[in-house]
Amino acid sequence: MATSSVDWYFDFVSPYSYIALHRLGELSHPVIYKPVLFAGLLNHWGQKGPAEIPAKRRWTYRWCTWWAKELGVPFRFPAAHPFNPLPHLRLALACGSRPDAVKRIFEWIWMGGEHADDAERFAALCRELGVEQPRLAEVKDALRLNTEEAAARGVFGVPSLVIDGEVFWGADAIDFAKAFRADRAVVHNDEMRRVDALPVAAARPSSKPK
Repeated sequence: MATSSVDWYFDFVSPYSYIALHRLGELSHPVIYKPVLFAGLLNHWGQKGPAEIPAKRRWTYRWCTWWAKELGVPFRFPAAHPFNPLPHLRLALACGSRPDAVKRIFEWIWMGGEHADDAERFAALCRELGVEQPRLAEVKDALRLNTEEAAARGVFGVPSLVIDGEVFWGADAIDFAKAFRADRAVVHNDEMRRVDALPVAAARPSSKPK
């Protein structure tokens, strides 16, 4: 079934975004690439990222390393993580968020095990993509707007697909998104409406001192 748009929100700091990149072709529909600042989404929703919780960080790094190997995706964590992805996100925007440029930036970060914040390497990447580094400052508002747009649409993490207003979060949500594209009733049905409206029976106690 045709869709009006398939928007993909991602951040280069996310190993799950890199893995998801290799599965986008399964959607059989043009995908609009939209770089966002994951930290901005975390701040908007009041969340911590996986790398900010030591036990979750260890699990995430192990799981992504194993999963990428299972999927046959070339993958190696950069020499330090997390890193500041702002320059990479702005570079993607300076390239018009073209799929080929986004893919190259992801590979540059996630295939060699090198430092993602190495200034000399990054300058070489900019030259390879034909972007002068002063251009990166010109697109910073576009990154902010993308991030605000994502939050307004209910995107809370990366990677996320938004298809006709429905959010599909995570590299493992590709199959769910494919099912929705084939049949809207996968989401638009009585049981989904019921779980969407479930009441909250208990809330986590505040950790703030009384």
